[in-house]
Amino acid sequence: MRLDALSRLVRLSLARERKGAFFSAFGVAMGVGALVFFVGMGLGVGRVIREKIFPTDARLVDVVPAAVSLGSLLGGGKLDAATVDRLRALPGVEDAYRKMNVRVPAVTRYDGVFFGTKLRMGMEVLAVGVEPGLVKGDVQLGEFKDPGEGQPIPALVSTRLLELYNKTFAPARKLPQLSANMLVGFGFPVEFNRSYVAATGGGPTRTATTQVVGASDRAMLAGITIPLETAVRINREAGVDAESFTGVTLVAKDPSQVPGIVDAVKGMGLEIDDQERRMAENTGAAVALVTSALALLSILICLLAAVNIAHALSASVRARAKEIGVMQAVGASRADVRGIVLAEAAVVGLFGGAAGTAIALLLAFLVNRLAAGYLPNFPFKPDSFFSFPWPVVVGGVLLGLLAALAGAYFPARRAAATDPARTLAG
Repeated sequence: MRLDALSRLVRLSLARERKGAFFSAFGVAMGVGALVFFVGMGLGVGRVIREKIFPTDARLVDVVPAAVSLGSLLGGGKLDAATVDRLRALPGVEDAYRKMNVRVPAVTRYDGVFFGTKLRMGMEVLAVGVEPGLVKGDVQLGEFKDPGEGQPIPALVSTRLLELYNKTFAPARKLPQLSANMLVGFGFPVEFNRSYVAATGGGPTRTATTQVVGASDRAMLAGITIPLETAVRINREAGVDAESFTGVTLVAKDPSQVPGIVDAVKGMGLEIDDQERRMAENTGAAVALVTSALALLSILICLLAAVNIAHALSASVRARAKEIGVMQAVGASRADVRGIVLAEAAVVGLFGGAAGTAIALLLAFLVNRLAAGYLPNFPFKPDSFFSFPWPVVVGGVLLGLLAALAGAYFPARRAAATDPARTLAG
């Protein structure tokens, strides 16, 4: 049967059964729309978790001494220069970046104008020194190296800390919200070996000016990140350990080599600081579980739509038995009859799939508009809670088509098996 003849027959059949076709397409649209909506929401929330809340690099492996968490001020096993060399020589390791905590307490007392607002505040400060190569892409002012005694210490702040400040701390205290570019060049005093709450070491108190040179995802979350040489100098002047490192960040040549590197590190008696990675994975798994449950419900709706299409087409085939018999009597083959029924279902499925996908996209747009207007400005609030890559959009339309064709399979076989002689004889 020619395509133009097939399309004309399908158009006439659907026009005659427009009510049933509409409800069949409506069922497909609801199932596909729900599935596309929930999958898009899961992908969007997962993207926020991966990129904003727990940004991780699949090639990085954070190594810490045994029984010590990265960022802790407690002592622990040795992670000295010789151990770092052994780590750097492991198969699959491209580079290794050392880290050292400033092992004395520190405070900052700011009293002056803070971006147009009078501010007087004192707080404890944590600091960690890292090698410049680890954060070289995030430094916007000068060089990230030890400036020497009496010069401003370059420091990086965490992009996540800046987000928390803008969404919680600043509104509560009526302070201005800041961007990373605004902070570049801002200076504040820091007193090392001084604390409001903890005991200090026996060395002298050192006062220095710290200058923000950028913001980084790899910067310390609850503190400042300074050059490694500066941290070594401060620890040495305070008379504390300035030889062993707090941690080492290994860069794998390829993400596939990370498991082997992890096993080799553990074989050396060291530990992996993967707390944030595990938190990201657990949160992502929870989101994926909820999304999967909602997607399963949507697929069940699609299955019900397929059953509805099967019922509607079966009734249509019975009602059109004489018409089908006449078609076969004048030369239509079983494949032609089967093709007509399947083509009718395909049109219904494509229309329902496209409509459902469009409804999902429109609903996501409305949710984003309502969230922007009515939800509070909480930390890590995304511009969009949804992500619709093209496979999801195309997949929604194809799912509608497949559901309709699945529902039409048995009615099409029954129509093709019609005996024209018996049917026309009554």
